Amino acid sequence: MATIVTAQVESLKLSSDVWPPFTDVENEKSIALDIVEEALESLNITSNFEIIDFGSVMDGIKSGEADGSAALWKDESREKFMAFSDPYLQNQLILVGRKGSNVAVSSIAELENKRIGVVENYAYGEELKEGKNNEIVTGTSDQQNLERLISEEIDYFLVDALLIQYMLKYQLNDVREFLEIGETPLIVKTLHLAIRKDIPGTDQILAKFNEAIVTMMADGSYNEILELNWVQADVDGDGEVELVLAGSEAGTAAPDNSYNILYSEQSKNAGAYYVDGTKYKSWNDVPDSYKVDLPPVEVQQDMNNSHMKIPF
Repeated sequence: MATIVTAQVESLKLSSDVWPPFTDVENEKSIALDIVEEALESLNITSNFEIIDFGSVMDGIKSGEADGSAALWKDESREKFMAFSDPYLQNQLILVGRKGSNVAVSSIAELENKRIGVVENYAYGEELKEGKNNEIVTGTSDQQNLERLISEEIDYFLVDALLIQYMLKYQLNDVREFLEIGETPLIVKTLHLAIRKDIPGTDQILAKFNEAIVTMMADGSYNEILELNWVQADVDGDGEVELVLAGSEAGTAAPDNSYNILYSEQSKNAGAYYVDGTKYKSWNDVPDSYKVDLPPVEVQQDMNNSHMKIPF
């Protein structure tokens, strides 16, 4: 049942730029927009999304042409005129290298004399400048950086953990054959719904939005939007992360891969399972009725080391 927010706002105009797969134009994968739209819909608030260049996003919010943005990083300058939700997603930037490369580092500062691929115009932060004699090579997309890595034009590239999950889902054999993937995000940025402070009922809207997000993490909505069978989230508020299943088909063995919605050092030790509304302490405790074969994934069959794609 929808929760009604006692505020004057019935719709929000939210501006974003093209940032796949988080925000994009209509009919393209836009997981952040989909999450925000579903959460606001449960509050009887309609989302009207506008996709424009990023400079115009901020100018439009400041001028009052837009009510806010569905997917923003929080900083002090933005908090002066916008209120922010709790984080509902993260950008977790993982180090990826060719097979045999050392990706077991916890910061860019541990790298030396390396060519590191990044996407131009992304605000990676000061962490990118750490390390000794590294060369930062900008590319137009994650796909271009992947191709440069395979052709040995760069030594590593930084890519969002969610895109890694899609590669593991659709191209597992290619990933294992050609790539080394770090386990610890080197840069983590939280994503928030941001609304102008002068919008009526902003604080109440964001409080109810936060509640709706927790519900969506637990009921499988996140899995469905992300198109992943398993995600990691603290769905019961006990401070510990559970592996949350989409639907009732868990597979015949404990999952090898799961996407951590909100990464922390503690979340590395996720061990409990949340299946169909019930928490189980271990895989052995999950009832056998859920341990059935997963539907086959449509894997790209023509992939090789010169044609690997990031699917989104």
